[in-house]
Amino acid sequence: MQKSKQTPNYKQAKFLTSAAQLSQLPNDTGVEVAFIGRSNVGKSSALNALTGQKNLVRVSKTPGRTQLINLFALSDTQRLVDLPGYGYAKVSKKTKQDWEKLIDAYLRKRSCLRGLVLLMDIRHPLQEFDVQLLTWTKQINLPIHILLTKTDKLSFGAGKNISQKVQKEVMKINSAASIQLFSAHKSIGHDELKKTLNQWFRS
Repeated sequence: MQKSKQTPNYKQAKFLTSAAQLSQLPNDTGVEVAFIGRSNVGKSSALNALTGQKNLVRVSKTPGRTQLINLFALSDTQRLVDLPGYGYAKVSKKTKQDWEKLIDAYLRKRSCLRGLVLLMDIRHPLQEFDVQLLTWTKQINLPIHILLTKTDKLSFGAGKNISQKVQKEVMKINSAASIQLFSAHKSIGHDELKKTLNQWFRS
């Protein structure tokens, strides 16, 4: 399997392709890092903040607009992956089931996937599907890093307190998971996120 050891340049991120099923994805080579989270947790904003591009990922006021796997190339061998948002999107039950099947298949079968970034709104952490994802990643031994988003909505002390409580609960589910505070708009946790991603891309 071809992998890249170079540190990625996130500012070079460019939209690559969208896929409704695994067969539409690029060749399973290089290194991919995927982002996933409940609808309206700020996933698009986080990806835009990471890459320093305001419009790389469309930020929608309608939760659940990401219905496909969207890939962004950092280099010939490095890709960021935006997985469909889950939660209270106004779509049919069948569509939600299709999303879950697509996400599950990607996580289990994509051999170039090096790590998963799970985003949770710090005010509403550890929803049912978050717990499922933490369990899945433990089962398949996939590294997972949690971003507690919208930290700027709380005071520093309150954010730290919630982070510690969430970390304690996460450790019971998946002791290998890492966790941090993050705000796309206030530049909280950006360098910490890049440090984790850099380790994955260079591994």
